[in-house]
Amino acid sequence: MASLVLTIRETLRYRGAVGQWSWVLHRATGLGVVFFLVLHVIDTSWSVFYPELYEKALTIYQHPLFTIGEFGLVFAVVYHAFNGLRIAIFDNKPELWQYQERAAYGVLGLTVVVLIPVFIGMAGHVVAHYNKGDAFVLPLLDVIVEQLPFLAGMVIAAIGAVVLSGLYGMVAGNEKATASAKLSGSPLERFWWSFMRVSGLLIVPLVLGHLAMVHVIQGVFDITVAGFTVVGTNLVNESGTATEFVAHRWNFLVGGVAVWKLYDIALLALVTVHGFNGLRYVLTDYTMQYPILRRASMYLCAIGALILLGVGGAALLGTIGPDAIAMATEARRAILAGG
Repeated sequence: MASLVLTIRETLRYRGAVGQWSWVLHRATGLGVVFFLVLHVIDTSWSVFYPELYEKALTIYQHPLFTIGEFGLVFAVVYHAFNGLRIAIFDNKPELWQYQERAAYGVLGLTVVVLIPVFIGMAGHVVAHYNKGDAFVLPLLDVIVEQLPFLAGMVIAAIGAVVLSGLYGMVAGNEKATASAKLSGSPLERFWWSFMRVSGLLIVPLVLGHLAMVHVIQGVFDITVAGFTVVGTNLVNESGTATEFVAHRWNFLVGGVAVWKLYDIALLALVTVHGFNGLRYVLTDYTMQYPILRRASMYLCAIGALILLGVGGAALLGTIGPDAIAMATEARRAILAGG
């Protein structure tokens, strides 16, 4: 914690060039995307396992508070993607580092250029939703309370990782703090360095495509509107439930292949491993001098990634049948009726 506080304090005090702020912004946006990823994968899995909970989750995410967060999320994804490309290019072409400042400004400019039409499209969905006059909004207190289980789960996971790390240290003995520095040049770490760059290149078109379809073309409010054609398919969401929306996307076949299910499998695998490994980098940076916490950071990221891959994978391999859609329909009626 002392290292983290020092980094934040000195970052605010240091009047560095754009490179410093690019580094800070890259980490901040990456952390924001990982946090959203956890919520998104768990919630979407409910469309298969708990349709009623999924309908409530989507109702919560249509609250104005989350609408503001949606704009922030899109900014985080777009900036992180473009800046990640900049990092990958310069890492593979060190001779270009003399242009890094110019490139950093270029990333900011490109982000703004892309976000202007994207935000206009997203704002159009928001205005259309609230202009209907019958927009349903959960009370803010209910929205906050519904997020407490996620927060509690993260706290419990962090405590569990520290306890597990402590038990390992008692049995195997805590290595010296300097040992972690030696690992940076290990074959495994070199693999992860390469993986982050290669996976980043693969993720960019996948994640930007997903954002375009679900946040710009379709819009998160249209997911729960009956009569809309589900984006990327020729199927209509008859019930107006989020569960049927997911079912149509995952069950849509092109040449006998569930293209959007395969798309989401690739997105889940790449983003989860990339995101949690990035989180590992951040956490271990601030725990280098504390073997127990450094080890706990690695445990937390590894376990978190495995759980997310397991939950998301199980949902993607599952099916959403008529019974699930019927349950979702009843749940949505109850929510709108205040029941």
